[in-house]
Amino acid sequence: MIVTVTLNAALDVTYEVERLVVDESHRVRSVAQRAGGKGINVARVLAGLGHDVTVTGLAGGATGELIRADLRAAGLPAALVDVAGDCRRTVTVVQREAPGATLFNEPGPLITPGEWDRLLRHLRALVADAAAVVLSGSLPPGVPLDAYALLVGLARDAGAPVVLDADGAALRAGVQAGPDVAKPNLAELRAATGLAELGRACAALRRAGARAVVASLGAAGLAADTAEGRWKAEPPLSVDGNPTGAGDAVVAALTAGLVAGRSWPERLADAVAVSAAAVHAPLAGDVDEAAYAAARERVRVVPW
Repeated sequence: MIVTVTLNAALDVTYEVERLVVDESHRVRSVAQRAGGKGINVARVLAGLGHDVTVTGLAGGATGELIRADLRAAGLPAALVDVAGDCRRTVTVVQREAPGATLFNEPGPLITPGEWDRLLRHLRALVADAAAVVLSGSLPPGVPLDAYALLVGLARDAGAPVVLDADGAALRAGVQAGPDVAKPNLAELRAATGLAELGRACAALRRAGARAVVASLGAAGLAADTAEGRWKAEPPLSVDGNPTGAGDAVVAALTAGLVAGRSWPERLADAVAVSAAAVHAPLAGDVDEAAYAAARERVRVVPW
């Protein structure tokens, strides 16, 4: 079982409009909503890849009930810790005839010290039998800035490998506890290290404690700095669509490869192909299987 932790769960609402124009009103052509937050998106992809997953984290209020209901409907086992505050919503606006997406992310509910302690006790029991633990996404207000460092240590004490996807102070604190993989995007990597050059920034994050660093480079693919070597994985072609869940798909594929014991080049090729397939799908957390199969054969992985 793979455990994904979403401390700041959300109800993701996606609007499709003909064209997005600032300071104008818009007619929404279609609306979709589903449980989200980065860890939940990762769990959807992992389940689609055939892995047993359990979703945990914090959820509360009427929006939290909608999140739980959607997870049940999707067949995703959930063990969320209840909190008093109402979960956040995120809004993604996609244009019908244009690539990309515009996101609006609410901060999330205020978490009390008692609720945080309850989560730590809950997670300590849950990860005892975990094949891997994924920690991803933003921290809601009230959660300590070293939250991911505490959770990495908790998982490692249980013998579970950890994949961390965070940014800012949460990433800097989390890597100090020694996650097996840290997966920032390029902007997050540069912000965390203060270094613009990719190789130096990856090396700095590894010196800070991450056992391996995989940086998302957007349309250029992935760069990995690991104890076994350094590689770049390049997608075969650009993919138009909704990129919102692409990073979460990368995390899911990297976690699946870690659990299966695949080589780093295999993990990276899978991650690029799954990411491309996620962009091709309309909603974060989904993967277009035909797009994955087509991309997987053509991903180029080279020493870096």
